[in-house]
Amino acid sequence: MSRPRQDPDLVRPYVRTGGRTRPSTDVRLESVVFAATGTHPQLHADGRRLLALFAGARGGGLSVAEIASALALPPSTTRILVADLIGLGLMTLAQGHDDERPPASLIERVLHGLRAHA
Repeated sequence: MSRPRQDPDLVRPYVRTGGRTRPSTDVRLESVVFAATGTHPQLHADGRRLLALFAGARGGGLSVAEIASALALPPSTTRILVADLIGLGLMTLAQGHDDERPPASLIERVLHGLRAHA
């Protein structure tokens, strides 16, 4: 038997993303992002929750997979929300070489492990 979702407001993913199914920026599960300083007056609740994760990160970055797990959101929804915050200038995408990235299959296994222990 699976656990019920921990999302207290039970908002459907397509509502969170305004019906969009793809991020506006190439944001992958293994992408590492950093929170910029500042805020946006019309920032939605999910954006505030996402940025709040960085309060304890001490200037470090988080992968999109880590963010999805921490917020108990589908990875596809998280990718779109992160891309939105990048577009608003509230997050930056870590720049690196493709050969430095771990394989996507490894990140997916980590994400599944994190969810299993949450």
